[in-house]
Parts: sequence; structure tokens; C-alpha cells
Amino acid sequence: MNAFVAGADETTLAPLATIGLTAVVAMVAIAVRRSHKLTLGITLSGLGLAVALLGPAAHLAPRSFTLLLRVDGFALLFIGLIAASAFVVALLAYGYLQHSDERPEEFYVLLLVATLGAAVLAASSHFASLFLGLEILSVSLYGLCAYPHTRPLPLEAGIKYLVLAASSAAFLLFGMALIYAATGALDFQTLAGALPGAPSSFVLPGLALILVGIGFKLSLVPFHLWAPDVYQGAPAPVTAFIATASKAGIFAVLVRLFYLLGGPHTARALTIVSVLAIASMVGGNLLALRQRNLKRILAYSSIAHMGYVLVAFEAASASRAMATAAVGFYFIAYCITTLGAFGIIAALTTAAGEPDLIEDYRGLFWRRPALAVVFTAMLLSLAGIPLTAGFIAKFYVVASGAAATLWLLLVVLVATSVVGLYYYLRVVVALFAPAPAPLPSEGPLTLPLPRAGAWVLAALLVALLWIGIYPQAFLHLVLSLPLR
Repeated sequence: MNAFVAGADETTLAPLATIGLTAVVAMVAIAVRRSHKLTLGITLSGLGLAVALLGPAAHLAPRSFTLLLRVDGFALLFIGLIAASAFVVALLAYGYLQHSDERPEEFYVLLLVATLGAAVLAASSHFASLFLGLEILSVSLYGLCAYPHTRPLPLEAGIKYLVLAASSAAFLLFGMALIYAATGALDFQTLAGALPGAPSSFVLPGLALILVGIGFKLSLVPFHLWAPDVYQGAPAPVTAFIATASKAGIFAVLVRLFYLLGGPHTARALTIVSVLAIASMVGGNLLALRQRNLKRILAYSSIAHMGYVLVAFEAASASRAMATAAVGFYFIAYCITTLGAFGIIAALTTAAGEPDLIEDYRGLFWRRPALAVVFTAMLLSLAGIPLTAGFIAKFYVVASGAAATLWLLLVVLVATSVVGLYYYLRVVVALFAPAPAPLPSEGPLTLPLPRAGAWVLAALLVALLWIGIYPQAFLHLVLSLPLR
């Protein structure tokens, strides 16, 4: 019996262990022999194996590992999403790093460590593991943001992210200290029973500070000011990782913490979440209207989308199962779409740098019709147009919000989605406008596309349309992996 339990524990924890072991193997391989292709192969093999091991782990979940980690269906869903996003980012980075003077191998080690940190967050059931996972993720992202250290913008992005992470960590630690002073507990399950009788003079400020720290990481309004600058300055594959895998891990632990502590049934907590959701939806969409830099537009779009998913997050007051399924499904669609959008930027990057401005993409359809079609599909999905993953995701969010009678949030969601359509269509119009003449002999509209990037973008387009046209398989998957 003990051997069986030990084997079950190892199988359930295998996806996390595989990611960590892959980082070690990649580091040793670099020490023995530097090879960009070899390091990429190790990274992709490890991440692919981690995703493959999710199936056996799901059959044995849920299982707890001491008080620190809780590996249930919800955690495995987000671990899989994080690992798959990192897999895509690694492929996009291969072509991107060929235009950089940096040694590329260490990039993949940092990416693997950041993936491990995000995966630990998704399974965290204790403030210690939450903070450990967050710091593993953040420290790796410092290096990833500033990886091309010879360029000023990445260095600036790395420093700004460092300041952000230090600030959010301070808020989190102070909040955890207040909660511990009030309850004497740090694991979520014990806190759920201890908080009702704890003094509110400690509990309320503690929870508020924790929410502020997480709000910084999710770039919710009014904690969003770092996002446009970091998104603009960091390399496109790193920005894709921050916008997808990083936020998925942080949102997963927020869901677990909020639901276990009874947040959906507390009027004050629901009011705070509603304010953050409305501010993020309104602020993100309005601030994007006057932007000319594409990565800044996507940064503000990401802020707005975090507001949208908060609507589903709050719908747990009516049905926790439906709310967690809506959050999980929305993140699947959001990650596919965002990876595709930033993948276009990464694929069009040259030795001269990234094409940042909307004008840089003018006439893309007439030179690269396939890329323009993929980019258009991604932008329309972000806008929530039918037959795309984004539309189904928003529909599911609206359905969960309607079930919880969150009418004000739904009105704001619909109104701001209409506003968002304007700046997405600005980019689409530029893609199909006449190309500027004469074109440079070596530029983003003329250079050949890396093969790895082409396959990744094609796969993302298929996934986007598959979810938009036939979402039942993905909905069934999300519903079969509940939070427990």
C-alpha cells in the first residue's frame, strides 16, 4: 500500500518535476557543449513530456503534497496551459534569437525556470509555496526581459519589471504577515476555517495588501502602469510569456485562494473585485485607443482581458464549477490568441529590431498574405468576433455572469468590447492597406519566415478556429478538471 501511494504521488507530481529536471539538464548540456539547437531540443522535449504526463496525473488527482501543493484537475489544467505556452514561446524564440548578438542557450534555461515558477503557483495551497513560485517566476523574468543587454529598451524593461516585482513582493509579504498574525496559519485550508473568527483589523488590511500584490502581477487597473513599458521593451517571445503563462499561473492561485477563503460569498470582496474588473475593462480599452505602438496596444488589450476574466471569476457566487470552467476556458482561448499575435511580431523581427509601430505592418497582406491572414484572425479573436476562440470564451464569460446576475459587469463588458473593436480594426486596416513604396531590400515585409515560426503560427490558427467552430471538446476538458 505504501509503495502504491508513493508511486501515485510521484506520478501526480511528475509534470512539475519534469519541468524542473529539464532546466537542470539544459544547464548541464550548456556547460558541456554550447549548441542552440541542442538546448532548444532539450527544452521542447522536456516541456512536451510534461504535457504528456498530465494525463496519468489527472487520473490520480486530487492529491496534496504536505500543505504546500494541491495537485487537482484545475491545477493540472493550468500547468498544461503554462507548459504548452512555454513550448510555443521556445519555438518562437529560436528564430528571434538568431537575430541577436546574445548567446541564446541561457535563454531557454531562464524560460524553463520561469515555467516551473508559474506551474508551482498553479498548484500552490500555502502562502510559502505561493511566494516561492512567484519569486522563481519573477527572478527568471528579470533576465528574460533584459536578455538582449546591448539594447536600451530591454534593459529598461528588465529594470522596470524588477521594481514591479519588488513592490508586489513587499505588498504580498506584508499582507501574509498580517494574516498570520491574525490566524496563526499560512495554508489556505486552515485559513478558510480560521478567518471568520480572526480580528478584522488584521484580516482586512492583510487581504487588501495581498490583492494589491497580485493586482500588480496581473496588471489590473490601477496597478497597470508598468505593463505597456515592459511589453514594449521586452523581446516579443518574452512578452508573449508574460502575457500568457505568467498571468495564467498567478490567476490560478488567485482563484484557489479566493474560493477557498469564501470570497464569492462575501459582499465586500465581491465589490472590490467588481471595481477592479470595471476599472480594468474601461481603462485598458480606452488607453489603447490612441496608441500607435503595436506592443503597447496588446499590453492595454491584456489589461482589458484580465478585466473580462474577472467577470467569470466573480460568477462563483452562483456556481463555482461554472465560474472555474469559464476562467479555464477563457485562459485557453486568450493564450492561443495572444501567443499568435506576439508570434507575428517575433516572426517579423530582423537584425534591425522589432516592427513596433502599426505603420510597420502596412501592406503586409500584399507581401505576406498568410501572415496577414493569421494576424487578422488573432486580432478578431481578441475582439471577440464569431467563429474565433475569443468569441466562444467571451460568450461563456457572459453566460456565467448572467447566471450570477452580474448585470452591471456584463453591460460594461459589452460596451468596452465595442470600444476595443476600434483599435483592433485599426491594425487590420493597416495590414490590408497598400504597401509603402519603395520597400527596403531587407525588412519585415520581405525577409523569409523561419520554418519553426511558420509551423507554430499555423498550429495556433488551427486551434483558434477549432475552438471557435467546435468548442465542445475543450469545454468538456475544462469541465472534467474541477477545482477541489
